[in-house]
Amino acid sequence: MPFKIAIASGKGGTGKTTVAVNLFHAIYQSVCKNIQLVDCDVEEPNDHIFFPDAIQQSEKQIIQLIPEINKSQCNYCRKCAEYCEFNAIVIIPQARFAEVNTSLCHSCGACLAACNQNAITETNYSIGKTGIFDLKKGKGLLEGNLKIGSAMQTALIRGLKKQVFPDSEIILYDAPPGTSCPVVESVIDADFVILVTEPTPFGLHDLKLMLEILEEIKKPFGIVINKAGLGSNDIYDLIKTKNLELMG
Repeated sequence: MPFKIAIASGKGGTGKTTVAVNLFHAIYQSVCKNIQLVDCDVEEPNDHIFFPDAIQQSEKQIIQLIPEINKSQCNYCRKCAEYCEFNAIVIIPQARFAEVNTSLCHSCGACLAACNQNAITETNYSIGKTGIFDLKKGKGLLEGNLKIGSAMQTALIRGLKKQVFPDSEIILYDAPPGTSCPVVESVIDADFVILVTEPTPFGLHDLKLMLEILEEIKKPFGIVINKAGLGSNDIYDLIKTKNLELMG
């Protein structure tokens, strides 16, 4: 099994991607040639621009199953809408209106289980695509690219991870910024997390949020402070008080 390292940050602009691509290069040069970089920032994937010689070898559509309602069989009982935890189904019996909001649907299948009229079927719906890039080193780069307007970042990241090369010795996940569900999905199966932060009030605030997440999911981590020497010493005081690992 490959050793998986996630590079994350509570906010954007801390230098997370810079750390990720340079770590990839350093490990390839000095530690292990059998390494793969995975860009999980599916809304704005940009790891490839740090490799001028990168050549895209292939791409694959990531499909989500979206329910469709056959109005000729639907009796507008609203059971499907009641079962839906994400409010993705609107049923108005008086107007004989039934519609599924694809941007809210999580493909959980609850509506199919609820319908007694066999009025619901599932159809393929693309939420984005993944691409494999040859970087002339290691196992290359795997990136996800979310379809414009889609809110299914987490589902795309999950599909992206299924395409990593299982024979890699090391996999680097470049996580999206923030502390929301896509970040959790990016780090959830990592063996170690590198948190990239900056010595500013915003950096300190968002680092605390990431610490709460990693403590909740029990992930070992270390901290890299980018733009060191700027701002205040508050972030160093936090690291010292909590006895956290400062990697650099």
